[in-house]
Amino acid sequence: MLDLRNINPLIKQIAEEKDLPTEKVFEALENALAAAYKKEYGNKNQIIKCKINPETGEVQFFRAFWVVDKDNLKEDEVVDKDNLKEDEEEQPDKSAEQKSEKFFEQAENAEEEGKGEKLLVRFNPERHILLEEAQKTNPQIKVGEEILIPLEEKMDFSRIAAQTAKQVILQKLKEIEREIIINEFKEKEGKIISGTIQRIDRGNIYIDLRKTIGLMPVSEGIPGEHYRIGERKKFYILKLDERRSIPTVLLSRSHPKFVSKLFESEVPEIANGIVEIKAIAREPGSRTKIAVASNNENVDPVGACVGQKGTRIAVILDELKGEKIDVIPYSEEPAKYVSYALGPAKVEEAEVISDKREVRVFLQPDQLSLAIGKNGQNVRLAAKLTGWRIDIRSILNPTEKIENGEIGPEQEGNEEEIINEKSEVNETNKEENDFEQSQ
Repeated sequence: MLDLRNINPLIKQIAEEKDLPTEKVFEALENALAAAYKKEYGNKNQIIKCKINPETGEVQFFRAFWVVDKDNLKEDEVVDKDNLKEDEEEQPDKSAEQKSEKFFEQAENAEEEGKGEKLLVRFNPERHILLEEAQKTNPQIKVGEEILIPLEEKMDFSRIAAQTAKQVILQKLKEIEREIIINEFKEKEGKIISGTIQRIDRGNIYIDLRKTIGLMPVSEGIPGEHYRIGERKKFYILKLDERRSIPTVLLSRSHPKFVSKLFESEVPEIANGIVEIKAIAREPGSRTKIAVASNNENVDPVGACVGQKGTRIAVILDELKGEKIDVIPYSEEPAKYVSYALGPAKVEEAEVISDKREVRVFLQPDQLSLAIGKNGQNVRLAAKLTGWRIDIRSILNPTEKIENGEIGPEQEGNEEEIINEKSEVNETNKEENDFEQSQ
């Protein structure tokens, strides 16, 4: 009998280095030893399992069989283990086990749904055992359960078997790491994460997230922002791309929700639900407008976001490297809401034209350029934020339309926009594959 008492410290070391649960590493070792035993002493169609006692290091090997009943068998379709087809023999142990598990899962689901169907299995003596035979060993066993038959103790493995074990344990550890990454980052989609810039290639930024790779395509960076290798920054998690051998986290700094999540992390009232972000409109690297409302009449939503002497918003401005942020109070009244959104310009009057879903605002002549903004940016963001068409006019000449003073809410670039996966991911496919190979 193999004794692995001396390998326990090594298992714990591997678990710590790769940040994996110790029991998962033991499971990988069990699969590796089972594969070696099967290579050396077993049959390719057998299901061999290994059990390690983590306390004593004692190792035992078993043949695994799925329990079937005669009613579950296809007539005249019993597999002769001595006459298995070559391609059938070559099926890996994992495939055979998965097929059996899938069959019994389907059978159980069919029974629960009351379909009254009998799912039939092709009996294979290397993988299946009849219920009456299984009950001789375990009287409590039921159809669909697995029974383990102890195997003879074997202590020596050939070089080929040892190589098989090495390949299995490496593959299993990769699968465990991949599963942990997927589970962890799936839950983090739509949140903020910090990472260190590791590589820059054609404008695409590769970020070290410790457990996996982060990729910020060039289209998701802030225009005009410069990035340096080794620099640590915050990013918004768009989604997890699971299609590659190393799951890749797609990141953004230009998404509107990046700003809203920064506010959430810096303003406790937003995190606690006292203050709510109602809408956000952003032109990355230039200006953002954010509308907030309070669920507590004693809390000023704008003041909570700005902080005492601007301390809270200063942190966000520093992260965005000077991008201007206008925090405005939200209002259910369109005229008020649009007036707030046009800040820092001061609106004298506003009227709602319902049939056009338009708000016409009147300002003093010296406020017109401020309301419109450079290249129409201020009124454009205000329209996007409020969802209303805005018509800016001078209070001294209310019938005359102002150039660039009339604009509707734009659809593109709103807070629900998600990156075009095809154009982004495919564009960086080759670069990322090269990056994976270098890891």
